[in-house]
Amino acid sequence: MGDDSHSWTAAPAAAERARSVLAAAWSCSVTAEGTREELVGAHTVGEDGRVLVEVPEDSALLAAAICAPRGEPSAVLEFADVAPVPVRDRIRSRLWLAGWFAVEGERLAFTPTRVVLRQPSGSVVVDRDEFAAAGPDPLTMAEARLLTHLADCHADAVERLTRLVDSDSLHGAVRVQPLAVDRHGLTLRIERARTHGDVRLAFHAPADDVAQLTERMHILLGQAAAASCPRALQRQRTDGDG
Repeated sequence: MGDDSHSWTAAPAAAERARSVLAAAWSCSVTAEGTREELVGAHTVGEDGRVLVEVPEDSALLAAAICAPRGEPSAVLEFADVAPVPVRDRIRSRLWLAGWFAVEGERLAFTPTRVVLRQPSGSVVVDRDEFAAAGPDPLTMAEARLLTHLADCHADAVERLTRLVDSDSLHGAVRVQPLAVDRHGLTLRIERARTHGDVRLAFHAPADDVAQLTERMHILLGQAAAASCPRALQRQRTDGDG
């Protein structure tokens, strides 16, 4: 039997998840006035969720910002949340912001009027006030480094964590990789010959910084060490193991 603590599957709220995608994204696609531009390393995010964009002087976005009626939706920004560890289907979610641009000094300031987050579980429209008030997950900016280190240097630990996964979810597994981590838990991507699925391992309490995350991971590994199956990827659990 698995540990009862794993019945808790707390996850970030949609607004926090959207802000995390926005905070971590290095690039975005902008559609305005029938044109589409790809911006790389050109945006920053304000505390209220506004997006400040550096654009070239000849950018069509400048014309769109100047000509569009103030306050009316005039552009859509799209952000992709890409898994830092190489896995199948690396796009973990997508974030769309519809709203309007305004010239602010030498930059364009984008104010969202509609926020849509699409995850594997489906799309959700995020309340504007909740989006503005939310902040990114506290582990967002460290996630890529943490996951790549776990995958590259601690593959044995990842395998040990599979002892906490139901045997049905591991049936036919050929590879397991860390897919995501936030203050509430770690998500593993289970790849099979032709399909894949994700399993979430919840922490017993939220981790608000890397030090707390380290403690939470040690607890998960301790629970895995006490689990009945010695090598979950090699064979399924059998009843009566002690």
